[in-house]
Amino acid sequence: MSDSQSDSSSSAFSNSPSLAANADQAGSRSDNRFNLSSDRHWRDVFWLGIFAIHLIGLGFVLAVLGLNRFKKRDRLNLDRYTNGILENPNGLTEDYWPLYAVASGVGTVLGWIWLLFLGSQANHMMKVSVHILTTYLAVISVLCFWDEQFFWGVAFAIGAGLQFLYVISVIERLPFTMLVLQKAVKMVWSLPEVMRVAYAFMLVMLLWMGIWSFGVAGVVASSFDDGGRWWLLVVLSISLFWTGAVLCNTVHVILSGMVFLVLIHGGREAATMPAKSLMKSIRYAVTTSFGSICYGSLFTAAIRTLRWEIRGFRSKIGNNECLLCCVDFLFHLVETLVRFFNKYAYVQIAVYGKGFNHSARDAWELFQSTGVEALIAYDCSGAVLLMGTVLGGLITGTCSGVWAYHKSEEKMVMVGSTAMLMGMILVGLATVVVESAVTSIYICYALDPLLINRWDAEFFDQLSETLHQRLQYRSARAREVLAHNRLDSRIQDSPSV
Repeated sequence: MSDSQSDSSSSAFSNSPSLAANADQAGSRSDNRFNLSSDRHWRDVFWLGIFAIHLIGLGFVLAVLGLNRFKKRDRLNLDRYTNGILENPNGLTEDYWPLYAVASGVGTVLGWIWLLFLGSQANHMMKVSVHILTTYLAVISVLCFWDEQFFWGVAFAIGAGLQFLYVISVIERLPFTMLVLQKAVKMVWSLPEVMRVAYAFMLVMLLWMGIWSFGVAGVVASSFDDGGRWWLLVVLSISLFWTGAVLCNTVHVILSGMVFLVLIHGGREAATMPAKSLMKSIRYAVTTSFGSICYGSLFTAAIRTLRWEIRGFRSKIGNNECLLCCVDFLFHLVETLVRFFNKYAYVQIAVYGKGFNHSARDAWELFQSTGVEALIAYDCSGAVLLMGTVLGGLITGTCSGVWAYHKSEEKMVMVGSTAMLMGMILVGLATVVVESAVTSIYICYALDPLLINRWDAEFFDQLSETLHQRLQYRSARAREVLAHNRLDSRIQDSPSV
């Protein structure tokens, strides 16, 4: 970059004494407060207990549901609770369990492929995820209508429409997003030991999915009516989503701690790098900080997704003041929730061992005090990674759904939808390593921009230039709104003719 570009890019911090002071103070605090060897207190223990009780109780329920139809119909005499309705008297657990084995295999292969090609083909994979997902959703919608599954056809059609509108609304942000993702991949690829952690957690998830799919196969094979089976599948799917989110965010915390260490010490080979830092990060993530991970995993994903959709829609409303007012109300409501539930909390949990809400609030206040929140709002890396996760889930669900269609046509949607969730979780365990690096990079940039400058000077210049542009854009928008409000007040105060 030229000297003039470098000067302008660094002005995002240098032109604002308060932002520079906050960043310097935060940087000094990070050096003083971060210590992996320090004792930590257990946080959010209540939610750790809830999660453990949920796993134990659900494991028992899954075993009962699966065994009731395993090699023998109504082994545990559960049909007496069906009120005499026997819609599937001959179904057995082993008829449908192999379909979920296929889902586990496909999801695992997709996740491993994602990790294996992370260093060389990640940029192409992300672009494919963005552009193919809309088409894939539309094709599945057409197939559902063709099979007279009108509810699912409408659902996938709405999903395709929302995906298309979102991509159109953020199309100008994608170059910057891809830049951030490329640098995150560079960081992850320099930490091969963390990649092995992701593989290990994927295997742990597979073991739990074996138990979960055994119970779900029993539900699909049961003689309950369709309404009863769907309610059971929804409850079991929510449980699997929470369990998968907990494992993903545990990897998130482990990797965040490692990335923060690498940036704060100037490289993984630095003499000041703590010994056995990976093992310490793992130990803290699965012990003292595990309750905070369980708590945050319940709410964070849903709030983030809602925030992305509202932001994309809000940017394309135009001058429709009534609609803008309604969307602004929802936007500010979600922004309030984001203050207490955001993915950047996991970096604070990894670094300082705080509780989840405390971590989320501190991270958000750090971004707002330094102006980096404007940069985060412009970045769509989380949404792009989510698209890859959803695409992996759709491919997994399609593979199991096609087999289910040939085996028992009426069970296709049940098997396909639950298999899709399994695939999303397994692919999500692969994509979370990149997302963790992104969040850690932003936290370090907000704490002390020189940490990023020391790691990658060109990337630092690009970040600072973009931040400077976004802050200028926000200032211009604020002046425009203020001038518009003043004009409206003058018109209202002027005497009528």
